[in-house]
Amino acid sequence: MDEFAARALELTEESFIAASGPGGQNVNKVATAVQVRLDVFALRLPPAAFHRLKALAGSRMTAKGEIVLTARKYRTQEANREDARARIAELVEQALVEPKQRAKSRLNRVKKEQRIKSKKARGTVKVNRGKVDW
Repeated sequence: MDEFAARALELTEESFIAASGPGGQNVNKVATAVQVRLDVFALRLPPAAFHRLKALAGSRMTAKGEIVLTARKYRTQEANREDARARIAELVEQALVEPKQRAKSRLNRVKKEQRIKSKKARGTVKVNRGKVDW
């Protein structure tokens, strides 16, 4: 696990809320869903990683710079807590991965001429599709 992801898990605030879904009467009695809040500014991410994290989080990021995740997949608090912590760590790790730069394709003169020739041929086909003037 990356240092930022480990720090993210330390900085998270967890609260338990009532969940919907399976669980029978247990759903009405026990707050099993976990809501995790992470202050992104406290992570001290590099600017590029911060912008990637903001894009990845999308609507889960608040105006104050907090990421709010809710985990309610499982019936127990502990399983939901582990799920939420794994998801938040994965989100931070994804933001730290720098995307590869796209290498610009290089065409030689012959290929360029072939491409333009085929474009011209395609254009004439389209022009000839118009109304026929007798």
